[in-house]
Amino acid sequence: MEHQFSHHPTRNSIGKVVLPSPSPQSLVALVVVPCLNEEQTVEHVVRGVPRNVPGVERIDVLVIDDGSSDGTARAADSAGAEVLSHTKNLGLGATFQEAVRVALSRGVDILVNIDGDGQFDPADIPQLIAGIVDGQADMVTASRFLEGGPEPSMPGIKKWGNRRVAQIVRLLTGKSFRDVSCGFRAFSREALLRMNLFGSFTYTQESFLDLVFKGMTIVEVPVEVRGVREFGSSRVAASLPRYARRSLQIMMRAFISYRPFVFFATIGTIFLVFGTSLLAFLGWHYLRTGAFSPHIWSGFVGGSTVFLGIFTFVIGLIGDILLRIRLNQESLLYFQKRSDWERSRAGREAGRGSV
Repeated sequence: MEHQFSHHPTRNSIGKVVLPSPSPQSLVALVVVPCLNEEQTVEHVVRGVPRNVPGVERIDVLVIDDGSSDGTARAADSAGAEVLSHTKNLGLGATFQEAVRVALSRGVDILVNIDGDGQFDPADIPQLIAGIVDGQADMVTASRFLEGGPEPSMPGIKKWGNRRVAQIVRLLTGKSFRDVSCGFRAFSREALLRMNLFGSFTYTQESFLDLVFKGMTIVEVPVEVRGVREFGSSRVAASLPRYARRSLQIMMRAFISYRPFVFFATIGTIFLVFGTSLLAFLGWHYLRTGAFSPHIWSGFVGGSTVFLGIFTFVIGLIGDILLRIRLNQESLLYFQKRSDWERSRAGREAGRGSV
């Protein structure tokens, strides 16, 4: 099958460069299954991945064994999956970043990430892929809490925590999502090329922020999930306080990276309002009594706080300048990754044509 590329970019309504996609008939998907000690479930997950999906020519399965101490790699291999193994545990975020690099290096059009613990049904993969094949979404994520969908049976504290995290993401992005922590997702080629993540602990919330701030379209679809693992315990949410702390750190770093002026200007405004109020109080006291005593302290505190507010605004301006530099660098990185992706895809097509 001949595979053609057009090198004439277009721009969408927000000015983002969008390069033409290959024809739907030639789409290739890579299903990645990150695992850590999932010997008892990974084989079932791999064998359950559908190999015939409308609009997709081929589906490959890759299991990334993130430092398991059991027979996870052996079980995945016996199920027919390709296996990449880490000698030590790197974390879910680092594993996902590796999956993205592998997908792009192979010229893949769609990346599907599904956990190897058996909580998600791989038979739902076509439901996730459909929105990307149709060009309606850049990322499709399974949602455990979408209205009208099946309610998962999980501990109440986990439901509460997931909903609070979703509220934080909504506050930071202005976009409403019901489930931002689900590990069952599909990404388009454009999303893979645009996405740049840094957190090694997890990737779920950071990817939402990164893609929303870049104007990507994210769609949630309801799926039925096993709310409680049949075997073992979650490596990410084993300690809820630790999970909450690490997730909040990742989300705040991502938000500050893309909205530095908003973040620092908000803090600066608080300082300015507080400091100005103290100075106004001191001025009112002086006009009323003709003396600064006994509230001279409010002058020192107010003046220092106003200076701190102005300084914080300056930090926000510097951050905004650095953001512009970063976005320019990410634009160059995008075209470099796109070029590498095209060479990989063209080489694969040429190899297939010569068989």
